[in-house]
Amino acid sequence: MKKILFCLMMTVALTSCSTQRVFVDGTKPVTKEQATYSKSQSFFVYGIGQTKTINAKEICGQNGIAEVTTTQTFVNGLLGVVTFGIFTPRTVIVNCN
Repeated sequence: MKKILFCLMMTVALTSCSTQRVFVDGTKPVTKEQATYSKSQSFFVYGIGQTKTINAKEICGQNGIAEVTTTQTFVNGLLGVVTFGIFTPRTVIVNCN
């Protein structure tokens, strides 16, 4: 029982956050409070073979795209661990000029 608990605690401890940011036209970073569009996306079974598409040009329209960010927070990672990878959410944020 101690080994199982230890393994579970190590898995939670090793769960990490990750962020991928794409800046368009060398614009400066935008804060989360200035986000134009923010939505949580659900992936299942570790997201194997799944894709989600967001049309940033459609969201921003004539203003132009400043930044697109995808994030996996600690809570998202923890949900993935607790559900054994069945449910693995991520957040996408689109910022316009």
